[in-house]
Amino acid sequence: MAVTHLQPAPALRRARVATSTIFAVHGAVTGSFAARVPWIADHVGTGAGGLGIALLMPGVGALLAMPVSGRLAHRFDLRRLVRVLIVLWCAALLLPALPTTLPLLCLCLVLYGATAGLADVAMNAHAVLVEERYERSVMSGFHGWWSVGGLAGSAVAALAARAGMGAPAHFALVAAALIVIALAASTWLFSHRPPQTAEEPPAFALPSREVLAIGLIGLCAVFAEGASLDWSAVYVRDLLHHPAATAAVTVSIFSVCMAAARFGGDWVVRRLGPVTTVRISGVCATVGALTVVLASPVALVIAGFGLLGIGIAVVVPLVFAAAGRLPGPPGRNIAGVAGIAYGSGLIAPGVIGGIAHVSSLTVSFTLIVVLVAVMGLSADVLRPSRSL
Repeated sequence: MAVTHLQPAPALRRARVATSTIFAVHGAVTGSFAARVPWIADHVGTGAGGLGIALLMPGVGALLAMPVSGRLAHRFDLRRLVRVLIVLWCAALLLPALPTTLPLLCLCLVLYGATAGLADVAMNAHAVLVEERYERSVMSGFHGWWSVGGLAGSAVAALAARAGMGAPAHFALVAAALIVIALAASTWLFSHRPPQTAEEPPAFALPSREVLAIGLIGLCAVFAEGASLDWSAVYVRDLLHHPAATAAVTVSIFSVCMAAARFGGDWVVRRLGPVTTVRISGVCATVGALTVVLASPVALVIAGFGLLGIGIAVVVPLVFAAAGRLPGPPGRNIAGVAGIAYGSGLIAPGVIGGIAHVSSLTVSFTLIVVLVAVMGLSADVLRPSRSL
C-alpha cells in the first residue's frame, strides 16, 4: 500500500493532471469574465447600482442549479458529466457580452451562474474520487489550479482590453481555446457512476446535520474570501487614503497568497490532518483579519490581507473533501455544502457594504475576524472518523 502512495498508477496520475486542468479551465472562465465587467457595464449602459444587481445574478443561478447537480451525478457517468458541463461553462462565457439592456444581462448572468454551479459540483465530485484513490490529500492542489486559471484568465483579459479588443471577440477566442483544452483533458478523467442499487437523491432535500456543520465552516471561509476580494481595494483606497495602484496590489497579494497556500496545503494536511490544519488556518486568518482592522501602516494592512488569504485558502478544499466522505451520494453532499458555502459569497459584498454604510469599513471587517475565528474553532467537524 505504501508503494501506491509513493508511485501512483499512471492512470491515476493522468486523472490528477486532467482534474487539475479542468479546475484551471473553470477558473480561467471566471477570471476572464471578472476582468471585463467594466466593458460589460459600459455596453449595457448601467451604473454602479444596476451593475451591483447584475453581479448578484451569477450567485443566484449557481444556487438554483446546485440542487440539480446531485441528481445529475447520480444518473450519468462522471467523466461524461464533467466533460459536458465544463464545455457548457466555457460556452456560457459568451453570454455576458451579448445583452444591451440590464434585464437581459441579469437573465444571461443567471444562466452563466447556473452552468458555473453545475460544473463546479461535478468537477469537485471527481476531485473527491481522485483523492480517495490517492489515499492522501490532493484536493487543495486542485483548488490551487483554479486560482492559477483565474489569474491567467484575468491577465489575458487585461491584454485584450489594452489591445482594444471588445469582450465578444475576446470571450469567443478564450471560450474556444478553453473548450479544446477541456475536451483534451477530459479523456483522462475516471469513468464512474454510483451502483445501480443506490437510491437516487431527491430533487430537493434539507441538508443533513453533518452537511450543515461542514457547510458552515465553508461559509465562514467563502464569506471572508468574497469580502476581501471585493472590498480590500476599497479599504486601502478610501480608509487608508492610498492610491488606486496600491489598492490593486492589495487584491493581487491576497489572491497570490491564496493560490500559493493551496499548492502547499496538501503537504500540510498529510502531516497534520484536516482538523489541525483548519485550526492553524483559523489562527492565521484571525491574526490577518485583526491586523487589517487594527493596523494603520498600509504595509501591515496588506500583509494582514495576505495572512487572511493564506488562512482561508485550504478550508474550502477540505470542506469539499469532507462532504465527499459523508454517507450517501457524494454529489448530493457536495452540492449541499457548496450551496451553503457559496451562498455566503453571494451575500458577503452586500453585508460588508451595508455595515460600512451604517458604521465603517473597520467595523465591517470586525465581522470577518469573528467568522474566521469561528471557522478555526469549529474544525473538529472535519474529523474523518465523524464522517464515516
